[in-house]
Amino acid sequence: MVVSVLEEMRIRSLGVIEDAVVELSPGFTAVTGETGAGKTMVVTSLGLLLGGRADPALVRIGAASAVVEGRITMAPGDRAAVRAQEAGAELDDGALLISRTVSAEGRSRAHVGGRTVPVGLLGELADDLVAVHGQTDQQGLLRPARQREALDRYAGAALGAALEKYGAAYRRLRDVAAELAELTTRAKERAQEADLLRFGVEEISAAEPQPGEDAELAAEAERLGHAEALASAATLAHAALAGNPEDPESVEAGSLVAGAQRALDSVAAHDPALAGLAGRLGEVGILLADVAGELAGYADNLDADPLRLAAVEERRAVLGHLVRKYGTDIDDVLAWAGQSAARLAELDGDDDRIGELTAERDSLRAELSGLAQHLTDLRTEAAERFATAVTAELAELAMPHARVSVAIRQSEVADAESGVEVGGRAVAYGPSGADEVELLLAPHPGSPARPIAKGASGGELSRVMLAVEVVFAGSDPVPTYLFDEVDAGVGGKAAVEVGRRLARLARSAQVIVVTHLPQVAAFADCQLLVEKTHDGSVTRSGVTALTGEARIRELSRMLAGQSDSESARAHAEELLSTAKSSL
Repeated sequence: MVVSVLEEMRIRSLGVIEDAVVELSPGFTAVTGETGAGKTMVVTSLGLLLGGRADPALVRIGAASAVVEGRITMAPGDRAAVRAQEAGAELDDGALLISRTVSAEGRSRAHVGGRTVPVGLLGELADDLVAVHGQTDQQGLLRPARQREALDRYAGAALGAALEKYGAAYRRLRDVAAELAELTTRAKERAQEADLLRFGVEEISAAEPQPGEDAELAAEAERLGHAEALASAATLAHAALAGNPEDPESVEAGSLVAGAQRALDSVAAHDPALAGLAGRLGEVGILLADVAGELAGYADNLDADPLRLAAVEERRAVLGHLVRKYGTDIDDVLAWAGQSAARLAELDGDDDRIGELTAERDSLRAELSGLAQHLTDLRTEAAERFATAVTAELAELAMPHARVSVAIRQSEVADAESGVEVGGRAVAYGPSGADEVELLLAPHPGSPARPIAKGASGGELSRVMLAVEVVFAGSDPVPTYLFDEVDAGVGGKAAVEVGRRLARLARSAQVIVVTHLPQVAAFADCQLLVEKTHDGSVTRSGVTALTGEARIRELSRMLAGQSDSESARAHAEELLSTAKSSL
């Protein structure tokens, strides 16, 4: 399985370190050195990369700023990589480059993947990259939300399936409740809208308008209003075309055109052009006869009934009222009526929808109660197994009387409508169930169980967190663990057990440990020595990877305070051999 790995850090002008490159193993890296050599600066540097507080006092005396740079190889699809890319960062051959600069004046800048970013982004990335356990700095599993997530993964596939089923029901309940709330709160508005639409639709329906009726009535009203003038004009026009029988001297337009045609016909054989004109006069004569006939019929059929005119104007008034309220013409009015009828049907159906949603909400609440109770049962069973395992680990880490337990609680709510029923009580719930999970520690017999951050001293807390992380190994997705002074207050066999457990944890994650104990350092895949030299008033620290003889000398120093002791060398070689054979 590919995991994210912190490959190296470069530290410049930070505390006693002038310029050092720390190359880290993907497995277990032990950081050793004499007191005051600068081991703590390695931890501090990583803290800065994780978005920790920028203290200008950390800047090396005489330097303008301190700089820490880190290179992290990212696993494909890693949440931290996705978050960094969302912020505009770019990966360098699958690695994310992070830097933090702290000026002597206290200003701080952060860069991720070549982009300037807010320092807060480093903290977001740290949540998915590194868990820090130190005497003064604890992250990761001290947060109750992370404890619940880790316990859920520890519980295994059964709880994962139950959580997925619960999540689907929870999301559906949220959607149903939101839609129901919207429909309910808008009930008055919907009723008012429905009343207005219903009145309009009924008013239009009662008038029974027809498409284009307003235009047809306008034309008819115009005709009826000028009936006498129209009849007189039609009669005069007909007399001009067909003659007036009461006037013997009147001349018909048709007779004149016929005479002109006969005159041309008599000579048309002599000129084709004149023959063409004669033909056109014939067409004119036919057209005049048709028009004269239609004029005679128009005058005879013209309706000058004032009662009809009154009826038309009354109908136009009705349609005009509808047009003023609902559209620009009758066709618009009819379109509005159709749309409003559809909307009215939708609004009238909301009452039915509210009933359906209410029933579904109640059903989902009942289902969610059962699913939440099932999650609580699974978590309770897993918590018992986990507490037993961690307590056993602590017994091997020089804390034989310590007892770890897991408190699984629910917060009761006064209003049953805002919670779900678990164990006969109405409790608050969320996307992961109704449970609040907290790890508790009773360090001594008779002492009360308290949250692990408050129930142990600094040195004890690191060991407690080591035991927790070992038991959770493979469940918690954080790929890198940093332990500072995890061996405080232990020695002998307990120190060997600390080293063995750190090595076990390193099988599934990267582990970085600052230690004073050779029994712990001997289990490391890589041992880094932090040492300082003095050249006048300037103090420099270097970080060196130890192998072979150099590593034996450093383990000898840690054992006996001197690197050239034969007995210490023999003991160091024995430690390395024992560590190698016990893994």
